Amino acid sequence: MTAIQSSTNPSPPDFLWFLPTAGDGAYLGSQVGHRPVDPKYLAEIARAADRLGYFGVLVPTGQSMEDPWITAAGIIPQTERLRFLLALRPGVFTPALAARQAASLDRLSNGRVLFNVVAGGAPKELAGDGFFLDHDARYDHAREFLHIWRGLLAGETVRYDGQYVKSDGGKLLFPPVQRPHPPLYFGGSSPAAHQLAAELHDAYLTWGEPPEQVKAKIEDVRARAAALGRTLRYGLRVHLIVRETEAEAWVAADRLISHLSDETIAAAQKRFREESDAVGQHRMADLHGGRRDRLEISPNLWAGVGLVRGGAGTALVGDPKTVAARIREYQALGIDTIVASGYPHLEEAHRVAELLFPELGILPEGRRDRPSAGPARTEARVNWEGFPADVPLDAAPLASAS
Repeated sequence: MTAIQSSTNPSPPDFLWFLPTAGDGAYLGSQVGHRPVDPKYLAEIARAADRLGYFGVLVPTGQSMEDPWITAAGIIPQTERLRFLLALRPGVFTPALAARQAASLDRLSNGRVLFNVVAGGAPKELAGDGFFLDHDARYDHAREFLHIWRGLLAGETVRYDGQYVKSDGGKLLFPPVQRPHPPLYFGGSSPAAHQLAAELHDAYLTWGEPPEQVKAKIEDVRARAAALGRTLRYGLRVHLIVRETEAEAWVAADRLISHLSDETIAAAQKRFREESDAVGQHRMADLHGGRRDRLEISPNLWAGVGLVRGGAGTALVGDPKTVAARIREYQALGIDTIVASGYPHLEEAHRVAELLFPELGILPEGRRDRPSAGPARTEARVNWEGFPADVPLDAAPLASAS
């Protein structure tokens, strides 16, 4: 991204958008204006994000969604610069299979994939996928999984004997473009999640809570990482409702939930409380308590999305200057990445880029890529008998994306 910097404003954040792989629409909790999942529509959003100057797109995971990796594989060739932040759920992969597929996607995209590790979730949904560990055990499992995954992508021969996963002589023959592995993002609000983020991840993501709550989470993760001699980057996952004026933005927020009944809200809140053991999901619900009259939980931070949608439940609402100022407040806490969304996602991708990007100093024709020299790429080849031979290529070093 090309920056327009001043003495008072920080560098623009890496700004990602969202692919709605569960469907899209102009109203929450309603079939009015609903857009079912459609591969051509998702590709249209990705192409728009690529053209408009977004750093990347988040592709989520869940029972109600298209598979993120298959979806990305179909769309990546239709984009040029856009990165794909793909949900990686350790409980439904073996580490070796996940490493091979991650490397293939990294090679297919020429280094444009990132991975968002999802260790939490609703126990009922996870059980449906054949994963039965309790809350803290899921994070212990993810730790073991990532030790193997990272080792394989770094080119190691992995021998690991864990409580939950094992590898005896694992080897990855086709290495990724990004070394030692594509960047790992991670979110979670429990102590177990903070510790895992500090140990093994490159970036920690938090949902859009009030700044003082985000500050406390970042400080805890930062302290845990420092104790291990590590540093992380930090990101904010939030919805955006940006209009030319403040009044128009709040009208748009009210319109988004205008088809919601009290019964629909109550049923959603009951489901979030009873079916999820995620600390972050409970924190989202606590912000508003299911009440329509408690939705502005911090200046310009609106919790209406969380009345019926799980996951990120808040939106920054306002005119471009105001929303940019709120984002800078989060940047002052250490946030350098924004993972945003808006309903419907195609139109809002344009609106955010056109109204908000100039205020943040993000230009569509440029992108901050953080290039860094890396080792010469090697290609793993297998002869007709199946024996591997690493063959160094004479290509120039490739930039490492982060």
